[in-house]
Amino acid sequence: MRGFLLLAFLLLLISVTNAQSLSGQIGSVKRGGQTRGVIILDIPEGLHVNSNRPNNEYAIPTTVKLYSKDAVVSNVSYPKGKTKKFGFSEKPISVYEGKTKFTFRVRVPAKFKGNSIRVHAVVRYQACNNEVCFPPTEKEITLNAKVI
Repeated sequence: MRGFLLLAFLLLLISVTNAQSLSGQIGSVKRGGQTRGVIILDIPEGLHVNSNRPNNEYAIPTTVKLYSKDAVVSNVSYPKGKTKKFGFSEKPISVYEGKTKFTFRVRVPAKFKGNSIRVHAVVRYQACNNEVCFPPTEKEITLNAKVI
């Protein structure tokens, strides 16, 4: 019986930490020019993730890291979180819910020779429900953009 309960808990933990989906887009960009990109973390109803500034020393903040060999990526803009009170914390915590968009800038060098660029994003977050927070996890995505 203990084994069954442990297995059920582990399956729940895996399903919650993988419930969020990640998508994104980068607009076409000219050589020597720049454009904006967006990463979208879709958080299912009943869950939230800590914002990048959760206002709680124990809450793990959401971070977005961007990498590219083809372009210069910069200025990740985090949305403002919603301040909410939960039973597991004495103070309100800043969180993200629903579709959460992180924007960034992409600049392509004038001497870039390819027809497209790739930007790799790693989003690290801690998912929670109204009673408990789950271990932090990461999701990754690679975005492509046409160079014109």
